[in-house]
Amino acid sequence: MEVITQYLGENFDVMVFRVLLATVLCGLIGFERELKQHSAGFRTHILVGVGACIMMLLSIYGFEPYITQYDTIQFDPARIPSYVISGIGFLGAGTIMVHGMTIRGLTTAASIWTVAGLGLVVGAGMYPLAIFATIVVLLSLIFLNSFENFFRKNKSDSYFQIIILKDVHLRDVLEIFDQFELMIRKMEIESESSDSRKILIELEKNQEFDRNEIIDQVSKIEHVRYVYENNK
Repeated sequence: MEVITQYLGENFDVMVFRVLLATVLCGLIGFERELKQHSAGFRTHILVGVGACIMMLLSIYGFEPYITQYDTIQFDPARIPSYVISGIGFLGAGTIMVHGMTIRGLTTAASIWTVAGLGLVVGAGMYPLAIFATIVVLLSLIFLNSFENFFRKNKSDSYFQIIILKDVHLRDVLEIFDQFELMIRKMEIESESSDSRKILIELEKNQEFDRNEIIDQVSKIEHVRYVYENNK
């Protein structure tokens, strides 16, 4: 038994428990993301959380032999976790997708950053805080989305996607929105191909207008290939 303890280390059971706890807590958050079919789901969140946990365990226990053996060696246990927190951002950035005026993946990126923090907290042995934080995160992800939708149900955003040939003047399109006295919040123009452009027009909120009429008017402009209106 002493040989096994000497080989595994005195704190091996503690480290195993912390890794397993990080797996469960971070897995719960990842499972919620998986159910909603986001880009980073169950496995990603577990890997991030467990990775952060073992980095924290390395910081706490990995350098004990050197510190106890040599009086001249000093080590800051917060140094490795600080790099984990700053370095995890590239994973979160990979889940953020920008398509025109729509940005997706911000919540998933935030959840990845959070499970990294959970892994560090569990690795440091702060179990009550880790469990409480997991409950708060899960409640936020599950219930706050419905809560936000309740307040946004009367505050819809509308944007139009219009593909035109380069021969079409932009003012011809904007004049139609001006005829309906609509306020434009944002407008983007992208090159669709060598002979066409894509116009994205986002309107200010809470404006009453006939969507079908606008689509009909815009489609009547010569060389307009495609008109799409999205209400969200």
